Amino acid sequence: MSVQDVLKTIKEKNIEWVDFRFVDLSGRAHHITLPAREVDEETFVNGVAFDGSSIPGFRGIEESDMVMMPDPESVFIDPFTAHPTLNIMSDIYTPDGERYERDPRSIAAKAEAYLQQTGIGTAAFFAPESEFFIFDDVRYESTMNSSFFSVDSEEAAWNTNRKEEGGNLAFKVRVKGGYVPVAPVDSQQDIRSEMCRLLEEAGLRVERHHHEVATAGQAEINFRFDTLLKTADNLMVYKYIVHNTARQFGKVATFMPKPLFGDNGSGMHVHQSIFNGDEPLFYEKGGYANLSEMALNYIGGILYHAPALIALTNPSTNSFKRLVPGYEAPVNLVFSKGNRSAAIRIPVAAVTPKGCRIEFRTPDSTANPYLAFAAMLMAGLDGIKKKINPVELGYGPLDKNIYEMSDEEKSNIRSVPGSLDEALDALQADYEFLTEGGVFTKEFIDNFVALKRGEAKAVSMRVHPHEYGLYFDC
Repeated sequence: MSVQDVLKTIKEKNIEWVDFRFVDLSGRAHHITLPAREVDEETFVNGVAFDGSSIPGFRGIEESDMVMMPDPESVFIDPFTAHPTLNIMSDIYTPDGERYERDPRSIAAKAEAYLQQTGIGTAAFFAPESEFFIFDDVRYESTMNSSFFSVDSEEAAWNTNRKEEGGNLAFKVRVKGGYVPVAPVDSQQDIRSEMCRLLEEAGLRVERHHHEVATAGQAEINFRFDTLLKTADNLMVYKYIVHNTARQFGKVATFMPKPLFGDNGSGMHVHQSIFNGDEPLFYEKGGYANLSEMALNYIGGILYHAPALIALTNPSTNSFKRLVPGYEAPVNLVFSKGNRSAAIRIPVAAVTPKGCRIEFRTPDSTANPYLAFAAMLMAGLDGIKKKINPVELGYGPLDKNIYEMSDEEKSNIRSVPGSLDEALDALQADYEFLTEGGVFTKEFIDNFVALKRGEAKAVSMRVHPHEYGLYFDC
């Protein structure tokens, strides 16, 4: 969509407000809203000013002036506002007209440009499967003398005996028993369908939706793949619509990786491939899972750099509550066809040459999608350039249920880092592949690590409620 198309839409749809948005380092969206009458061609040239010092990890107060430059290709009409509003994603610039190097969207654009500079291909395509929970009630507190969380869901396994007005209607979702049951066990069909309707209106092509494995309202909606930057934009729209649709139904949605103990967490499995024009570069008939040598090298790059990569694809302390064996968590750094116990799965069912792809199952939705997708592409491209062979390095293929293997059998399988701090250590030790072509900078990585170290320290210093059960009577 051109600038003229945007202005025409504002007029034809009687838009009253235009919402300019950008994304911070943690992947959270922020916005400033202008009256539609104030938006013209000059707005797309001069941008919209904002205070960068109020955004964690951006700039100090002495250099706080920053500019949002709207991208006319990213517009959609907000389905939740009472007054007709058009939303536009923006890039971040400094006052002197330079792209801001800490802008996640800028990094994603540079990764796409770097792919073309290498001559390997013309476009990288991504498709995330971002899981989430829909709860009915969420309460939490962390103070000097109190720490707790409590969530509830009308379909949760723990509510089989809850007394409700009108009676308990049962049909609760068993622990680890929530994968694609029909109603009345699946009580959230209409919520997900409404989410999908609004996603379609916003321009996303929805492919399917369903209940996921965990009890208490775990769900998944899949939307069609697109280029790296466009998919990151789409994921921001996806999360916005999921959050706000749940709220309209009197519920709350969360993409937190592990909100419940003892059941599956929520991941963000990321499908990816590279094309040269219309030619798929990951397909070769007769190869393992019909993968080309380039695809295998791409896998090799991701698995080789995985410990560092995970600092960007799983950048929260809660991420590592999910990355433990026994909950379908992809903690094993190997690849395999159709095997969900491996970090990288090669889909083989109903796959065409153009649909041939790899699926990195370790990431979760606390990741900033612009940073995570860019980092995955950079790791894969490093594998292609250096011809990293995952078979020679012992990364598979491993076509068996890894969860059922003995400790001796698993002794040679590398695992993901055990904590956010370990992942950040790995990133500090292995970051050069990210700085190729100036996509990421050392300054950006140091700033990102410092920001995340602060989060990890804040969690580690606080008393955990379970410690009272373990140690209070010592």
